Amino acid sequence: MSSSEHTMRRDLLRAALVALAATAAGCGFQLRGTATYPFDTVYVAAPVGAPFTAELKRALSGSGSAKLTESPEKAQVILDVTLIANDKAVLSLSPGGRVREFAIAKRVQFRLRDNEGHEWLPGDEIVVRRTYLYDDTERLAREIQEQRLDKDMQTDAIQQIVRRLQSAKKPA
Repeated sequence: MSSSEHTMRRDLLRAALVALAATAAGCGFQLRGTATYPFDTVYVAAPVGAPFTAELKRALSGSGSAKLTESPEKAQVILDVTLIANDKAVLSLSPGGRVREFAIAKRVQFRLRDNEGHEWLPGDEIVVRRTYLYDDTERLAREIQEQRLDKDMQTDAIQQIVRRLQSAKKPA
C-alpha cells in the first residue's frame, strides 16, 4: 500500500469517527453517570438472598445519590419488589417435532412508597425477553447460554428499575 493510499484511508477513518461522534451527540447520547433520585434514603424490600436482590442493591448504592438503609423505618422510601419470575416457552419446532428455539423472559413487579403508604411510583412491571436456538446435542452449551441470557436479562431489568426510580415523584 502506498503512502498516499495509507493517508487517504486514515483521513477517511478520521472523518467517519467524527461523523459518528457528531451523530451520537446529536441524538442525546450520553455516558452513564450518577443517578439522581428525588429521595435521600431507600430500603429495598425484596426476596432475601436472591441474586436479583443483591445486584439491585449494588446498582442502587453504586450509581446514585440515595443511600440504602437496613430497615424501612430509617428510609424515606421503600422499594417493594413483589415478584421476580422467570418464564420459558418453546418458540419453534423442527420438522421432526424437536425443539429448535426457546423464548425466555424475566418479569419483575415493583412499586415505590413511603412509610405512610403514599406511592411515589405506582405498581409497575418490567418484562425482559430473549430467544435462543436449541440443539439437544450441545446440552451443556445450551445451559451456559441460558444462564448468560438470564444474567443479561437481570442486569437489564435492574437498569430499567434504576431509571424509573429517577422519575419518581414525591406525593403531594
